Amino acid sequence: MHPTDTFLDRALEVARRAAAAASTVILEHYRGGPLEVRHKADDSPVTRADIEAERAIREVLREAFPEHAIHGEEEGRSGGGDWLWLVDPIDGTKGFVRGYPLFSTQIALMHEGRLVLGVSAAPAYGETAWARRGGGAFLDGRPIRCADTRDWNRATLSTGNLATLARGPGWQRLGELVPRLHRVRGYGDFLHYHLLARGAIDLVVESDVNILDIAALAVIVGEAGGVMTDLDGHALTLDTCSVLAGVPALHAQALEHFAGWRA
Repeated sequence: MHPTDTFLDRALEVARRAAAAASTVILEHYRGGPLEVRHKADDSPVTRADIEAERAIREVLREAFPEHAIHGEEEGRSGGGDWLWLVDPIDGTKGFVRGYPLFSTQIALMHEGRLVLGVSAAPAYGETAWARRGGGAFLDGRPIRCADTRDWNRATLSTGNLATLARGPGWQRLGELVPRLHRVRGYGDFLHYHLLARGAIDLVVESDVNILDIAALAVIVGEAGGVMTDLDGHALTLDTCSVLAGVPALHAQALEHFAGWRA
């Protein structure tokens, strides 16, 4: 059964409440002085704020939808079925630890493998974006829309994590594209996706991501009129690890330009 608009509206409201609960926890730690940091097996940092924020999110989601599965960055996956919440309590923990305000809480809902809603809350930066399938995209309550840029010489590209792309032919492809552009920036994290969705930039390239980082943002960009795939043009899945996101005309051209980008 396909989810109704009424159900998605309710689920989106719950997700926004969960993100707000996480923001309260996160800001208390962010403004409260030195953070206790430990490192996971992959050497990525984790703090009490990450753990407590995810627990706050899970509490809100479980109360509203006890039958849904949840896959969180810190506690892994619990539950099964057709509905799966994807949760990253603090996307950008490394920046969070260093007092860099471009971290966010990412909450998305997937139904039978398809992303249907997303909330991207950046409490220190001071903005929250959200969207649900068929309902448009919003930034702090205002409708947002991607630009209609069609020419490279008017386009702004933002890059994020590029380690894998830099090890193969994609690095040269990126270099060939740079002189054709109006501007190149590296906003990174949630920010360049928010900027894309509200029409301030035109293309985002990343080769090293986790689906928990980008699932909510994919819904937001899509509902704002953009296109978001991996760098090979495939729809996002739980295994996605690269991103090409942009306004429709430039996404199509960039996809052709980056073809065969891996070594």
